[in-house]
Amino acid sequence: MKYFKLLRVKHYIKNLLVFIPVFFGSNIFNKATSLTCILGFFAFSFISSSIYILNDIFDIENDQNHPIKKNRPIASGVISKRTALIISVLCLFISLLLSIFIGNLYAVLLILLYFLLNIAYSKGLKNQPIIDIAILSSGFVIRVYYGGLITNTEISKWLFLVIITGSLFMGLGKRRNEIEKNSDTRKVLEYYNYAFLNSNMYVCMALTDVFYALWAVDIYNAKMTLTIPIFIIILMRYSLDIEGNSDGDPVEVILHDTALQILIVVYVIFICGLIYIY
Repeated sequence: MKYFKLLRVKHYIKNLLVFIPVFFGSNIFNKATSLTCILGFFAFSFISSSIYILNDIFDIENDQNHPIKKNRPIASGVISKRTALIISVLCLFISLLLSIFIGNLYAVLLILLYFLLNIAYSKGLKNQPIIDIAILSSGFVIRVYYGGLITNTEISKWLFLVIITGSLFMGLGKRRNEIEKNSDTRKVLEYYNYAFLNSNMYVCMALTDVFYALWAVDIYNAKMTLTIPIFIIILMRYSLDIEGNSDGDPVEVILHDTALQILIVVYVIFICGLIYIY
């Protein structure tokens, strides 16, 4: 169990974004494409774990003074820094090996970019206001483009805008809740205030809704507009969650709200029906 916590396995849910290009490209049931996406999912999962471990090693002193993070395997001493570093390097190696096996050079470069961006974030950019949120958000965009690259699937401009504004919405919401609840010791919070983060968070939420509507109308015919209300309700439910006791972390929000999970499942089933059946 301690190694699952070290690897942050529950955060692998983010890597499902790799499947988005082929899912909306009506190609998810192609065996070769699906296998490639599965390999890409694990490649991103391992690179994510490598970064999480390195970040925990870099932040061990701050984590030890944090009311929740002090229980993490490295901060609590359950796993030594040396062992954690070996596991991190192994995860990085496996991730690159999987990306190379997939056979797309640009995908390998993209996953390396993701790794380097996050190392730069851990080593100092996390203390730079706006830049910290931009890097957090870029991870979601890179996952989607990685999925497009490994499957040779084109990503529409509207989908790109949906992903980036949605990612900024979640990133701003996370920082906002950290300020509101004083639940984090990160230095960058000194530069933010609640009003700034709150207003920009809801601007990004509104833009995400608009861009999704434009994507639905532009890429598909009128039938896809039926999903717009469901999409808006999902974002509203998510925003309601982060107005509550949540710390704003996207994974924690989704995993702790059964109603939100049901809405997402209904949305996926509806999309499948419209794209693959109707």
